[in-house]
Amino acid sequence: MTDTKEEAQSGTQPQFRMQKMYIKDFSFENPNAPLVFVTPQKTEPNVELNLQLNNKKLDDDHWEVALEVSAKVQTKEDEPKVLFILEIEHAAIFLLKNIPDEHMPMVLGVDCPTLLFPFTRQVVSSVSTDGGFMPFQMEPINFQALFQNAQKEKAQQSN
Repeated sequence: MTDTKEEAQSGTQPQFRMQKMYIKDFSFENPNAPLVFVTPQKTEPNVELNLQLNNKKLDDDHWEVALEVSAKVQTKEDEPKVLFILEIEHAAIFLLKNIPDEHMPMVLGVDCPTLLFPFTRQVVSSVSTDGGFMPFQMEPINFQALFQNAQKEKAQQSN
């Protein structure tokens, strides 16, 4: 087993750090304003939420990890009215140095999005409020469980 002090001195100690966070793409549509604000809503709205996780290697030590979220919120009526449509691609650059190759899928699929998601959630909540609605609070996401399910599906498809 390698001593941590020796790893630090030789520069082989794993490094994991978010270096920069940014919005790559963003859209907020309120297509039925101002009528949606004068017609009282009697029930909770219907929410269609989609989340996609992407990553891209930038150089030997840097990766971009991006969360793409799209949400369509509409009334629960016979003829539903769209309250708002929100789409965001929120990303971050991560320093991932000296991390063993076998750990990279887990770091990119679990650790990075787990750090990024609370900030994405806050941006979405703020924008929905600025759009005239109640804060849109996305439920917390268990990226560990999503990763494990994806691994199981891959294993089943390869059999």
